[in-house]
Amino acid sequence: MQAALMRTRIAIVGAGPAGLMLAHLLYLRGIDAVVLERRSQEYVERRVRAGVLEHPTVELLREAGVADRLDREGMPHHGLSLRFDGEDHRIALADLTGRSITVYGQQEVVKDLIAARRKTGEPLHFEVSDVAIDVDAPAVTFTDAEGKPQRLDCDFVVGCDGSHGVSRASMPAATYAHEYPFAWLGVLAKAPPSHSELIYTYHERGFALHSMRSPEITRLYLQVPPDERLDDWSDGRIWDELGRRLAASGFTLSTGPILEKSITTMRSVVTEPMRHGRLFLAGDAAHIVPPTGAKGMNLAIADVRVLAEALERYFASGSTDLLDAYSDTCLRRVWRAEHFSWWMTSMLHQAPDADAFQRRLQLSQLRYVATSTAAATSLAENYVGL
Repeated sequence: MQAALMRTRIAIVGAGPAGLMLAHLLYLRGIDAVVLERRSQEYVERRVRAGVLEHPTVELLREAGVADRLDREGMPHHGLSLRFDGEDHRIALADLTGRSITVYGQQEVVKDLIAARRKTGEPLHFEVSDVAIDVDAPAVTFTDAEGKPQRLDCDFVVGCDGSHGVSRASMPAATYAHEYPFAWLGVLAKAPPSHSELIYTYHERGFALHSMRSPEITRLYLQVPPDERLDDWSDGRIWDELGRRLAASGFTLSTGPILEKSITTMRSVVTEPMRHGRLFLAGDAAHIVPPTGAKGMNLAIADVRVLAEALERYFASGSTDLLDAYSDTCLRRVWRAEHFSWWMTSMLHQAPDADAFQRRLQLSQLRYVATSTAAATSLAENYVGL
C-alpha cells in the first residue's frame, strides 16, 4: 500500500512532556507541528513518573497557559528534609533561593498538555508503529492506528521518544553513560503524606525517600539491588522496611493500600551533540539522570523551551544562530544536572562495596550540608532549578 503524504514544519516523535510541551510552545508561536506517539493515550496519561517541578518549569507552564489545574492541585514546597542519624535537617529552599518547587505528577502535566493539544485541534497521533526517520529528507514514515502507511515531510524532526526510541538510534553521536549499583523500589500508596515535605533519608540499610502526589496519595522509594525481584516484596515487607529506614523522633509513617509498585534501575546517559542535521533530540532521548535530583522532566522542559525559541527565530528571520547553538546551550544545563544528581545519589545511597571509611565520608558531607549555609544554598539552588 502506497504511503499517504502529509506535510508539516516540525515532526515531533514522542508524546511525553518534551514532545507535548514543544508542540504547544510552537502552536503559541504559529508554527505547525505533528506529534506521533507509539503508545495509546490512556497509557501515556497513566504512566507514573516524576513528580517534582522546578520553579522555572512551573513558570513556563503558567506562561504557556496550561497551569490552571497545576495551580489548583499542585503542592508547593518551600523546603525539604535530609534525614540522617535519626533526625531531620531542613533545607529551606525558599529562604535560601527565593524560589520553591511544586509536587505535581508528570502524568498530570501530560494530561494537561494533551487536553490543550486537543483543544487546538492540531495533529496528535497515538498508537503509531513502524516509525522511521529519514534525516536527509527530512521526513518521518509510520503506520497509523488504522494500519495505513504514512509519510510526513517536514523542515525539522524532533526526537522526544526516550533513550530507546528511533530518534536516538538515528543520531550518529557520542554517548556518555554511567550505571549505578542500585535501583529504586517505588510505591504509590493510598495514604496521606506522613510529613509536610519531601524527606531524603540516609540509612545504614539503604536510601529511602518520602514524597507525595496529593493530600491522599503518598509516593515512597527504597534503595534495592539492581537485580531485585518485585515478587519478593510483599506489601507488608515494603511497609516494614520503610518504617525502619524512615524512623525518626516524633515521626509516624502513614500506611495504606499500595496502588502501584515498580523497580527502576539508575543510570546517567548523555548524548553529544543533541543535533544531527535537521534532527534534534530533547528530553530522555538525549539524556537520562538518576531520579535522586528530580531533574528528568525538568531537563526535558528546559530543552524544548530553548528549541522553541530557536525555531521561532529561524522561521521569522531565517537565522540559524539559535539552532546552531541548541546543543551546546542545552548540554551546559544537562551536565550541571548530571553532576548534581550524581552528587545527591552518591551522598545518600549505600554502595554495595562501600567500607566504613566511605560511609563516614557520606555522613560528614551530610552534616556539612545541614550546617553550612553555603553548602545548603548550593543544594537548594540546584534543586529548585537554575
